[in-house]
Amino acid sequence: MKIALIGYGKMGREIESLARDRHHEVVIIIDQDNLSDLNAEKLAKVDVAIEFTSPKSAFQNVITCLHAGIPIVSGSTGWNDRYPEAVTLCQQLQGTLFYSSNYSIGVNIFFRVNEFLASLMGKVSGYSVAVDEIHHTQKLDAPSGTAITLAELMAKELPGKDGWLLAPQKADNKITITSHRIGSVPGTHSVVYSSDADSITFTHAANNRKGLAIGAILAAEFVKDKKGVFGMNDLLKL
Repeated sequence: MKIALIGYGKMGREIESLARDRHHEVVIIIDQDNLSDLNAEKLAKVDVAIEFTSPKSAFQNVITCLHAGIPIVSGSTGWNDRYPEAVTLCQQLQGTLFYSSNYSIGVNIFFRVNEFLASLMGKVSGYSVAVDEIHHTQKLDAPSGTAITLAELMAKELPGKDGWLLAPQKADNKITITSHRIGSVPGTHSVVYSSDADSITFTHAANNRKGLAIGAILAAEFVKDKKGVFGMNDLLKL
């Protein structure tokens, strides 16, 4: 499989290394110094593009790949407000878009178990709920896409909850997300239910970026010959 790698930070380098271990070829690397190379002519040489950049550039990167007819796997977060536009364009062009707020297989299992836990907690009273996330200082968006996904999944299962707020904001009908940016932490997410009697804490901690990178490569392998809009539930059959 021939890959275009859009974004060459720590995640991009990890994806490049693991892709080559799986006998794929990274034929294009796009970074800040050669943004003009992200065009239809260059993309015609690849089977799929994997994109991990920033909230400011992610949407345009996705759109460029869709217009070029290249399947795009996007791992950038912080552009959720424009995601529906990308989905609409993908459908109009009969293209291929794979998006997830987190490509870790463990995190996606964490999502599903979190949904089940929320459905149980929604049947009892007396518990408050919050989400806490920690990432490295270079992460640009807060809260993380993973924390937002957790809160949105929980809100669907918890009576009286409708979306989320970023601390220090609070509202009885919202799930509060607290974000920390510390050192080189790759990502730790906790869901905390608290009552006067006890607390339940449910945590996923990434040890490194490898889980995210292998998930993105598996997603690229999955969509290479497909058309449509996909996510990790499709890949993992959760």
